[in-house]
Amino acid sequence: MNKGRIFKPRARLLLQLGDQLIRNESIALLELIKNAYDADAKEVSIKMRKVDIKDKGSIVIEDDGTGMDIDIITNVWMEPGSDFKELMYQNKQLTKKYKRLPLGEKGIGRFGAHKLGFDIELITKTENKKEVYLKIDWNIFKSSKYLEDVPITISERDESQVFSGRRTGTKIILRKLKSNWTRGMVREVYRAINSLCSPFNAPDSFKVSLDIDKKEWVEKLLTWKDIKDYSLFSLNCEIEGDKIKTFRYEFNPWPTMKKIKSRVISEKSPEVEKRLRMVYKDKSSIDLSPFKIGKIKFKAFIYDRESRILELGVQDKKGLKDYLDSNGGIRVYRDGIRVYDYGEPGNDWLNLGGRRVNIPAKRISNNLIMGAVHINRDNSSDLIEKTNREGFIEGEAYNKFSAAILYALGIVEGLRNSDKDKIRTFYGPTPSSEPVISSINDLKDVVEKKIKDSKLKEEVSKYLTRIENDYRTINETLLRSAGAGLSLSVVIHEVEKIVAELKHVIKKEKTNERIISLIKHLSEILESYGELVRKTDYKFQNIKKIIDQALFNIEFRREIHKIQVIKDYQNSMENSKIKCARNLVIGSILNIIDNSIWWFDYSGTKNKKIYLSISNEFPEHLCIIIADNGPGFTLPTEEITKPFVTGKPDGMGLGLHIVEEVMKMQNGKVLFPEKDVFKIPEEFKKGAISVLAFKKEE
Repeated sequence: MNKGRIFKPRARLLLQLGDQLIRNESIALLELIKNAYDADAKEVSIKMRKVDIKDKGSIVIEDDGTGMDIDIITNVWMEPGSDFKELMYQNKQLTKKYKRLPLGEKGIGRFGAHKLGFDIELITKTENKKEVYLKIDWNIFKSSKYLEDVPITISERDESQVFSGRRTGTKIILRKLKSNWTRGMVREVYRAINSLCSPFNAPDSFKVSLDIDKKEWVEKLLTWKDIKDYSLFSLNCEIEGDKIKTFRYEFNPWPTMKKIKSRVISEKSPEVEKRLRMVYKDKSSIDLSPFKIGKIKFKAFIYDRESRILELGVQDKKGLKDYLDSNGGIRVYRDGIRVYDYGEPGNDWLNLGGRRVNIPAKRISNNLIMGAVHINRDNSSDLIEKTNREGFIEGEAYNKFSAAILYALGIVEGLRNSDKDKIRTFYGPTPSSEPVISSINDLKDVVEKKIKDSKLKEEVSKYLTRIENDYRTINETLLRSAGAGLSLSVVIHEVEKIVAELKHVIKKEKTNERIISLIKHLSEILESYGELVRKTDYKFQNIKKIIDQALFNIEFRREIHKIQVIKDYQNSMENSKIKCARNLVIGSILNIIDNSIWWFDYSGTKNKKIYLSISNEFPEHLCIIIADNGPGFTLPTEEITKPFVTGKPDGMGLGLHIVEEVMKMQNGKVLFPEKDVFKIPEEFKKGAISVLAFKKEE
């Protein structure tokens, strides 16, 4: 006969849970503070006395919340894992005074007390009930075998000793501390308490204060109020569904930066209005609507840490940097209360560090931003907190949530880079355009003016010229390699499509002609892309054949995306020639067309068309015109050739910069003219118009 058995948890289980579920002292205190929030408290005070000597120290946490009666203490507080708060949340039961939904739902918050000390006294009183007193010595859990054997003192007091009159609340006194607290630990707790409520959207009805006898341990610590005005850039946006509904970016130079004007970019500004629909890099949609996430409010201040810039407006430069190192990052808040431990040092939940490594100086890292993501407790039930209080469980809802934040941040990075370049132009150490060549030319001027010895002057000038030539050669090589690298994704795309079609033909067709044609086409594509990595001489080339080759390279891609190409260049002058490096010009045309294809798909353009023509209208230049009927440029045309400036999510922002550098090398230029400068069909005048202008040479 089978006999029913029951679990008999060991007493030490609670000690183990306390140590393992609560990572450190900061989180332990925050758990107790959140309990006060759930109890409808307005104020929470924390008093720390002699905490550097664990046997003599004490920590007191007191709130003015609703308190607990003896039934709640016995049947909820004394039951780890209680579903009391979870049921409150499921039933949408709001607190009486401040209409709050509970932040806790796991029933483990009381372990925060165990993490801090062995001796616990809890005094609590609720309305119209007697004051309750509870005492626990956690050391007994070590000596007792089973939980049921541990004696716990609980009593009701006929006369209130702490909460007199109509006062209600809870007071927890912790003694026999588990650690000798250090200055660093106290400062960390101070920082954690100050970050508990969102600095952007803190609930007015909830305040936390810290009082410690060692005042010097927390003196001279900067606060949010001290550093927020040092930011140069800011963001305030709202995200819902698959779109950024509202957007506001501000650039506010310090008063000392008199050469630069401030600016505000909103969701209606041309710089961002065409980029508000959120997509991944592969253009698939970032859509929050299938999940219970609700509206996301994302606010941030962004800083510049370069010492030369800080000298223009920051007195305590070290203090600012230290504060950003400790407090920087993007935090998450539910109903204005922090979800730990997003934004903590070591928790790079958005991989901002990795993104910055890939594109140095153009991405925003954690120590450059003070950001807050606000969500509503009632509408974000698909974002479930981990039991150990280290963020949300990572699933599809969480992935969409984080992707939406990164998408909005990507737009801000492009705008900020443009303004950052302005700062560097006027207040940076070197000219922003070709700084190496500029420095060499400056040195040549100095040599010419200062060196009197003609032989020495000639010798020095000779070496400077050699250095300049070597630099230009290296620059050209790197550009050629970079152009090939950027085109690699196109190569892979083309080859994949042809291979896929080959498989289809081999399976379905009995004739060899189509198979041979496809294999030959694949070979020719790979051979033509090989030119991008082989150096070719600058010589006169047939401009029509260059365009033909570029279009041939993406023939299958054009078919897949159903793009019609208007080849007006074929009707232009016979045998038009330009002096150029053929491979680099082909790469430049591909970069421009690749941009058109991406924005076609992003904007949902119907009847996609690309127009190519040759113009001889300019007396000194022969021009290749490339236009599309897509949404047009999403950034100011004076910005789009700057390196790492892009309107694409997670784009590199190098394509058009390389096009510009390639054209400079060939004594030409890339232009983005207004719609009426060249004669093009009306349907292309609202799209993106790019022109490769080559110097006419005999």
